[in-house]
Amino acid sequence: MPIVEYNLSNHEFQRLQGLVRQYTGIELSASKRQLVYSRFSSRLRALGLTTFQEYCDLVDDGDHPEINEFANAITTNFTRFFREPHHFDFLRELVRDYASKRRLRIWSAGCSTGEEPYSIAITLLDSISDIDTWDIKILATDLDSNALQVASNGIYPCTHVDNVEPHVLRRWFQKGRGQREGRVRIAPAARRFIRFGELNLIGQWPMRHDFDVIFCRNVMIYFAQELKEPLIRHFAKQQQPGSHLIVGHAENLVSSGSLYTPVGNTIYRRN
Repeated sequence: MPIVEYNLSNHEFQRLQGLVRQYTGIELSASKRQLVYSRFSSRLRALGLTTFQEYCDLVDDGDHPEINEFANAITTNFTRFFREPHHFDFLRELVRDYASKRRLRIWSAGCSTGEEPYSIAITLLDSISDIDTWDIKILATDLDSNALQVASNGIYPCTHVDNVEPHVLRRWFQKGRGQREGRVRIAPAARRFIRFGELNLIGQWPMRHDFDVIFCRNVMIYFAQELKEPLIRHFAKQQQPGSHLIVGHAENLVSSGSLYTPVGNTIYRRN
């Protein structure tokens, strides 16, 4: 059966741009037109719609189940274990500062398919010899419910761990057998600290406690400029002075004013 092709007018593209910004905070340039067509034409087919105008009307309703799929379709989920290794080197060093109180609260904001929070957990496990005497909690959130399901399952193709050190792979990853051959699963010991949850960073945050470290890497780069500063201020409200915010390699907090001070490569300390 031939694949149905759709027409995406300038007006419809601009409307989709606005809806994406409204619901996700993501800023789409004109160069993303083909990406928009590819991602959302599959949703038209799934819903049996014939025009992008119909799809926009559906999403613009504001209370339709499709809004969740709309957000899932446009989010980008490129990630890998121990991405930007200097951040995990910093985390190893930071553990020393918390050795006296033996308590850590870490948030992976925009955790995608889970490689980041599992990398955080494994780093802590390899850095703390008496970890059972610590109170550690890692919150991992993302807007994409499909990505969160992958993260919660903790099962990945073997190709996803090609960059993982052999000793880390042996200790914290279980090789699949039989029907699961060619895949690995995160060991239970590395899963026990993590709680996954769906959260839109431009929406309401239900968390009430402070975080010692927030990872929000390669997320704000996709946001509209006017949303970045309020987001940074919101992060600051979730942290006490001396805690840390870690962002992606192409991001910076130059506009954060007196809230954060740079202390490393894309690593900031709350003032």
